Amino acid sequence: MLRNSIAVALAVGAYGLSFGALAVTNGFSVVQALAVSTLTFTGGSQFALVSVLGSGGGLAAGVGAAWLLSVRNAAYGMRLAPVLRVSGPRRLLAAQLTVDESTAMALAQPDNRTSRLAFWSTGAGIFVAWNIATLAGAVGASLLGDPATYGLDAAVPAALLALVWPQLRRKSARSTAAAAAIVALLLTPFLAAGWPVLMAGMVAVVVAWPDRELP
Repeated sequence: MLRNSIAVALAVGAYGLSFGALAVTNGFSVVQALAVSTLTFTGGSQFALVSVLGSGGGLAAGVGAAWLLSVRNAAYGMRLAPVLRVSGPRRLLAAQLTVDESTAMALAQPDNRTSRLAFWSTGAGIFVAWNIATLAGAVGASLLGDPATYGLDAAVPAALLALVWPQLRRKSARSTAAAAAIVALLLTPFLAAGWPVLMAGMVAVVVAWPDRELP
């Protein structure tokens, strides 16, 4: 189990290279990129924040888009609470480490004791690997100069598309994505940068509300 946790941590943490590089190419400093990874620590939300702010959107729109993508972590926390049985400072630490991979590893174990070990080892491993990779990616990108010279200014949209693409296997997900894209396109001429993305994200909330689950 520990071997699997380490493998997952290294594989997922490597994506921090992309985030660090993309953050810097969109105007973040190395310190700011590392702070986002350390304090936020949820990949999809971090990419959304960078995308919105990098395109000229306001802080409220960027944080709103990031928040929409991180809502699922609250559901993970409720599911893991009776398994982890933590309180005080350890509860705050557990909340920080509650991500897709640590949750999946914990819930895949046969008993609570092994689940707790899987959660802590996977979550801590990813956190360390992600932040080291973020720092490496940010420092590397800061040495390249103008990102447009290398075409890196288009990397954030490409990264977000890569994150979304695996979720589009179901027809309902494709329909929701299409509706969200239409909303964003229609609102773009009228709203400040970032807000069309946030409004498009609300489409998923409206669609999912009757079933209480995200598509």
